[in-house]
Amino acid sequence: MKKLTALLMGSFLLLGTVACENAARTSTSAPGGSNQTAETPTVENAQANQKDAQSEVRKRQLNEDIRAREQRNNVTGGDAMRADGDLESEVRSKLEANLPASQLTVMAKDGVVTVSGTVPNQPQYDRIDPLAKEIKGVGQVVVNVAIAPAQPEKESQSKTEDKQVKPVTNNN
Repeated sequence: MKKLTALLMGSFLLLGTVACENAARTSTSAPGGSNQTAETPTVENAQANQKDAQSEVRKRQLNEDIRAREQRNNVTGGDAMRADGDLESEVRSKLEANLPASQLTVMAKDGVVTVSGTVPNQPQYDRIDPLAKEIKGVGQVVVNVAIAPAQPEKESQSKTEDKQVKPVTNNN
């Protein structure tokens, strides 16, 4: 019985450690961690991210996620010191809802939130810090974000350039 208990406890600890390694991302094309270099998004990715972030269903999901985490925090006494995963999730939700077409990754450690990735313009870049600080428990925000307007996908450009227009003839 003791071996089984030790095995189960070890499994839960391992699962918890692995789960904590994932950064919260505003899109699937956002960098996987705060130390990865941000890539310029393609127009297609930017449009898909913007469409997703601006859909009414997604906005409700993001707001409900933030509200549920805030309520859970208030039940436990409303601690100013929040769990890193909660901070990551809430800041990610806040940024995703308010900065469409961005590709951001959020990581938190002891109240310090690091945001990395790309945004399409300066006004969105300027909103990152104040939006993140709206979340209870965020003490400091480190912004490692590049301003990179979306670029057409390289494959699409080369395919278009390689195609030659053939004259249409009527062979009657």
